[in-house]
Amino acid sequence: MPDTSSPRLDDRPLVPRPDQADPGDSGGFTLTTATRVSADPEARGTRAWLQRELGASTGLPLQAGDEDDARIRLSVDPGAGLGPEGYRLIVDEEGAIVVGHDAAGVFYGAQTLRQLLPAEAYRAAPLDGVAWTLPAVRVTDAPRFRWRGVMLDVARHFVPKREVLRFVDLLAMHKLNVLHLHLTDDQGWRIEIRRYPRLTEAGSWRTESQVGAGEPPVFDGRPHGGFYTQDDIREIVAHAAARHITVVPEIDVPGHSQAAIHAYPELGESGAIPVGTRWGIFDEVLGVTDGVLEFYENVFDELLELFPSTYVHVGGDECPKTQWKGSESAQRRIREEGLADEDELQSWFIRRLDEHLTRRGRRLVGWDEILEGGLAPGATVMSWRGQEGGVAAARAGHDVVMAPTATSYLDYKQSDSPDEPVPVGTLLRAEDVYTAEPVPEGLTEDEARHVLGAQVNVWTEHIDTPRGLDYMVFPRASAFAEQVWSSGERDYAEFEPRLRRHLERLEAAGVEYRPLEGPRPWQTRPGVRGW
Repeated sequence: MPDTSSPRLDDRPLVPRPDQADPGDSGGFTLTTATRVSADPEARGTRAWLQRELGASTGLPLQAGDEDDARIRLSVDPGAGLGPEGYRLIVDEEGAIVVGHDAAGVFYGAQTLRQLLPAEAYRAAPLDGVAWTLPAVRVTDAPRFRWRGVMLDVARHFVPKREVLRFVDLLAMHKLNVLHLHLTDDQGWRIEIRRYPRLTEAGSWRTESQVGAGEPPVFDGRPHGGFYTQDDIREIVAHAAARHITVVPEIDVPGHSQAAIHAYPELGESGAIPVGTRWGIFDEVLGVTDGVLEFYENVFDELLELFPSTYVHVGGDECPKTQWKGSESAQRRIREEGLADEDELQSWFIRRLDEHLTRRGRRLVGWDEILEGGLAPGATVMSWRGQEGGVAAARAGHDVVMAPTATSYLDYKQSDSPDEPVPVGTLLRAEDVYTAEPVPEGLTEDEARHVLGAQVNVWTEHIDTPRGLDYMVFPRASAFAEQVWSSGERDYAEFEPRLRRHLERLEAAGVEYRPLEGPRPWQTRPGVRGW
């Protein structure tokens, strides 16, 4: 027999924690075959999502209705005093009401409603004996930051489109709203550019891949590749937009460009080179001729047709200057532009792209190396080498996204146990992610306003399967979601019990997360060295 007792709010802990969540006085509300859902025009996208997701997991029709007969009502009301992306959710014995400041707010309210149901609400088909009862509650909520992002590196190891779509769904489940796609690097070019077909014909695959990070390097002898067609990208962007997630593309320049130079050797300073097979930082860089700039301006123009995001990422990180020091054309450019050195040459290159993007109504974002040699006027800085770059940029009046390695790199090891698969970097536990503070100390109130938010980065040198991706990302991304969504003090001792219950949702959704106690036997990679 199904359990018909009314659940309490404590039985369904929410992640991320809302601003206010107060238990109601009634016995809650149970979804049945008669439950209808109404939505005003701006909330219809959320109704369609709710019908599709909860319809699959509960087996209930959840048919559309009007306000007179609907027991779940969705609406947008900018005058409700909720703030951007904010919502109010009220559940009582009569039903559930979700009011959002905007369409995104309604969607986040619906995500909270789903969390109030049993964890089986995250399955793709109904189970017998589940009572689909919502506890009585009144939730008022809004995010702390407007940039709540995850960077997914699809260049080092290609992530198939179906997995990117699933990844988007998991970000939405956690009220994250930016997917930063790292589309190009030394080891692969992952997006179709019709004007330059060899970028994918030649640059999207490599002959083999380094396994682990040992010296001397070990290789697997197996070709690796893949890329997204422009229609694939349109599908990913549309899927994300329906879940109020912005996809920010990254084309990494002027370093980390071996795949592009392999496809078009005239772009580089050293002629024909292979697509990279090793991990690390390499001397090969782009040239700084007018032809190279025109090439990348054309690439970005095609990119802008696919990605409506205001922000476009140009990388700018880890660019050695060795080849420029010995390049006649690079030295001539330094003289002609009156630049002091190769650092200013990189800044000049980034400024040219900034001007190009600005003319098209977009904003350039880059890793914090773009500060070196002078920052482009419209640039937003993504601070990864600690917080210093973010502090410098904010004090100079530039917007900042915080992503320092010590608390944001989800490829870093999750314990000191030798069982961790390919352990690299410094220790980064869920607790460390949770307690990190995005706004650096020492900023004034005005300077702190330039901190748009934060993101975690998933570099995939050592993550070569979707199962491995799940293991490295979750539940640390769940902890990060609360870091960037929730206001007020954060106490991991209070969070951990909620996280353990939240793992039941991930389990139901089929996520192969890392247990808090450590990896399962098949999640280890014995003998593969890290660093």
